[in-house]
Amino acid sequence: MGKKIALIVPHDYKLLSIAAILEVFETANKLHKGPEKPFEIMVFQSVEQIDQKHLFGYEVNAIETSDINLELILIPAFTTDNMSEMIAKNKNFIPWLQKQHQFGAELASFCTGAFLFAASGLLNEKLATTHVDACSAFTKAFPMVKLKPEETLTADGSLYTSGGSTSTFHLLILLVQKYCGNEIAVQIAKIFSIDLNRYKQSYFSTFRPNHLHNDTLVAMLQQKIENQYHSIEKLEEITKDIPTSARNMTRRFKQVTGIPPIEYLQNIRVESSKKYLEQTQLSISEIIEKTGYNDPKAFRKVFYKMVGMKPIEYREKFRVQ
Repeated sequence: MGKKIALIVPHDYKLLSIAAILEVFETANKLHKGPEKPFEIMVFQSVEQIDQKHLFGYEVNAIETSDINLELILIPAFTTDNMSEMIAKNKNFIPWLQKQHQFGAELASFCTGAFLFAASGLLNEKLATTHVDACSAFTKAFPMVKLKPEETLTADGSLYTSGGSTSTFHLLILLVQKYCGNEIAVQIAKIFSIDLNRYKQSYFSTFRPNHLHNDTLVAMLQQKIENQYHSIEKLEEITKDIPTSARNMTRRFKQVTGIPPIEYLQNIRVESSKKYLEQTQLSISEIIEKTGYNDPKAFRKVFYKMVGMKPIEYREKFRVQ
């Protein structure tokens, strides 16, 4: 018998994620030349979800009544941005995931599937990643997880996670390689045109400031940073007329936005520089000046740290023709 792998189909699942997972494992089964397929693929839902006996061509199993011991469980991405609501809807999966892992199952999440994975507590003190634009919310929700926002995938013992977009395929190929060997993994990479040399997802990120809060002082500082980022030399210049201490302002700002003011400023500057690199023919020196940096070396260091590539490499990859 092949490895027993389970794809869970929770509330608010992303169909594209489901399709990618099934397509890769079904392709691995087709490519395998032996008499026995490497994977026995099963689909699982909670009892209260099930309204038909088959999904995507597979018989649906109920997590509450199944006594199957699985070897690998796959958690797809979600369509919603309201992760706390999603977790509440899918709370029945949590004890089941914990139980299956206790009995030896490996677990893998894809993109925002890491939120449900982390809600189980199984990722506490473990390495993980998720969609790069969801990392701030993830860190706030699960501070005990060792999040690696820049990584396309993580593997910590028997627990795996992937970032967003094509990072899903990188993790799927890793799992296929583990269970089926290098030859089939390479074949799948070619079939799906996956660049096996892409290890970082940070250059696909877009900084999205959080304005959905009721802290007027934090909102005031956000507005100042966003409007004056190109001319700010020291943050003290724009915080002196905000009626609170610098220490309290930093604490409140980080609590609301997930990052301290200086990092917020760096994100705004880097996001602006990315737009210049994508949409203009300005030189790197001109862009550095326009985004408020006085030291080219400091700019390049911050840009590389946050984006994962040099400014000139970013322009070559993302320049709008």
